[in-house]
Amino acid sequence: MDKLKMQTPDLTDKNIEQIAALFPNVITETKDEKGNLRKAVDFDLLKQALSKNLVEADDERYRLDWPGKKASLLKANTPITKTLRPCREESVNFDTTENLYIEGDNFEVLKILQESYLGKVKMIDIDPPYNTGNDFIYKDDFKKGKEEYEEELGVEDEDGGKLFRNTDSNGRFHSDWLSMMYERLVVARDLLRDDGVIFISIDDNEVHNLRKICDEIFGEGNFIAQLIRKTIEGGKQDSGSVQSNQEYCLVYHGKDQSGTNRKLITDFGHYTKEDKFIHERGKYYLKPLENGGLGYVPSLDYPIIGPDGIEIFPGGSHGDNGYRWVWGKERYGKAVSLDLIAFIEARDGVGYKVYYKIYQYFNSDGDVVERSSPFGTLYLEGYTNRQAVLELKKIFDDKRLLDYPKPTSFLRECISMGCHKDSIIMDFFSGSATTAHAVMQQNAEDGGNRKFIMVQLPEKTDEKSEAYKAGYKTIAEIGKERIRRAGKKILSELEAKNRQLKLGEEPVDASKLDIGFRVYKTDSTNMKDVFYHPSKLKQMTLGDLLSNIKEDRTPEDLLTQVILDLGLELTLPIEIKKILGNTVFIVQTNALVACFDKNIDFKIVDTIADLKPFKVVFKDASFKDDKDRINVEERFKRLSPETKVMVI
Repeated sequence: MDKLKMQTPDLTDKNIEQIAALFPNVITETKDEKGNLRKAVDFDLLKQALSKNLVEADDERYRLDWPGKKASLLKANTPITKTLRPCREESVNFDTTENLYIEGDNFEVLKILQESYLGKVKMIDIDPPYNTGNDFIYKDDFKKGKEEYEEELGVEDEDGGKLFRNTDSNGRFHSDWLSMMYERLVVARDLLRDDGVIFISIDDNEVHNLRKICDEIFGEGNFIAQLIRKTIEGGKQDSGSVQSNQEYCLVYHGKDQSGTNRKLITDFGHYTKEDKFIHERGKYYLKPLENGGLGYVPSLDYPIIGPDGIEIFPGGSHGDNGYRWVWGKERYGKAVSLDLIAFIEARDGVGYKVYYKIYQYFNSDGDVVERSSPFGTLYLEGYTNRQAVLELKKIFDDKRLLDYPKPTSFLRECISMGCHKDSIIMDFFSGSATTAHAVMQQNAEDGGNRKFIMVQLPEKTDEKSEAYKAGYKTIAEIGKERIRRAGKKILSELEAKNRQLKLGEEPVDASKLDIGFRVYKTDSTNMKDVFYHPSKLKQMTLGDLLSNIKEDRTPEDLLTQVILDLGLELTLPIEIKKILGNTVFIVQTNALVACFDKNIDFKIVDTIADLKPFKVVFKDASFKDDKDRINVEERFKRLSPETKVMVI
């Protein structure tokens, strides 16, 4: 009977296996600290195999180094015993949703999810700290030489470790930020599918360093674009004389795309319309030219003449009604000349609405290349910070809870570039959960079934902030409440839209829209130290020896860690049954059956065996003695021989 390891994978072993596949002759064996034989790499033989391409220790080479880089890579490869604990009371539709909101340190969460979501995430979109001098909070992993730079927050994580703010007085200001990003991106890369993409928002402070570490982690050849997003109307004074009004978004393929047609997108769901440019630009979809979330701007309130010769204004009327066109007159005129404008009759049959076309591809010398914006440029307008602030205020009763959210329109543009309709999308710097909001909105519009995974540190809000006064003690609380409110609003709007369909239009099935999410929170392992280090067992009380599981953990806590240990997804359906007085968890019909009760009766064993599960898990303490354990294995061999029986 196998015993689950109940910890994240050791990536060093995985890397050795990859080397062995290429150079089996360099693999040898050595003894670890316990005297057990383990596979190892003979670096002298590996050097011989790569003799023409070696870089010796003192040789100059092209790379980015900083204090802490080696430690960061080691940290990325080292297993941890942390786990996740479900929080039903903060979730929405826990039993049916396929979305996740995970509260905790995002590096730990990425490690915990390594096996369950290995190669399954289609798109990662993150807005990490820009390292401006006060926005970067991190765990203190350095033990020496840092006291003179520390600015303690007075906050501890669940292990009692101090959290610090990375200020520009820190002597390792850039190095700490690089280490933080490096170790997270190294682990995140493994979660991406072979055709996965990552979008990383950043500003001028670290864009040069981020580009270098992304080239190293994802491969320079997997760079797709450095998008430029206009953040404000006009500009802000920076460095005394330069007007700064933009940020960047680095886009990379997550895995090696050499030898393939490196298109960012293919024929994804909403690209369904065709016109005379089908062979040059591909299919297209339409986006409204008016927007009510960007804020009114007089210069963007001009008349457009519709097919009926009548003037059209944003929002249906001239003046400050909260609406504006997303383009100025000059850009609109160019769009008309490129045949990028479409007029669609209004739902009530009175007048027209103005839309612009988003094509799949842009033709250059007859070749199909990367998807372009309507003007073949990487400069993106219409996605300002003001739009994001107004959007968030509308959800939270006109309260400004956060200063720097991202607009959902920008995230939806990224989603349209990087995802299929049924993709998994992850954001491990979730903040106000804009990505989750954008995913639900996109699904509501095109009938997609995209799933999100949000990860956010429970960073405390400032006691003087509007968020704290409104009752939100952490950033995570804001994010979860935004998803709840946005989900209800989107569902209500979709139901209203279905009631006002025009002749020939098909309603979107509102019942299929997933506006729920399962909440999990990081915590220490469910297992006592004796589970991991039985050889170090010293004199203990009889009570301590009764169980290797911590007393405050529930059966659902244990189930979650087992699911993660077995590499199953956290959103699989879970059925809880009472069978012969025992609580039995049935995951995904028969993928896993677990019972963590004491004194397992053979009648319950037979009942579980009748389900023919792929895997079944019991507590080691469920059996009175070794004889009972052996009998359970024999019973499964007879009744359900394909079932793998395991214990914790």
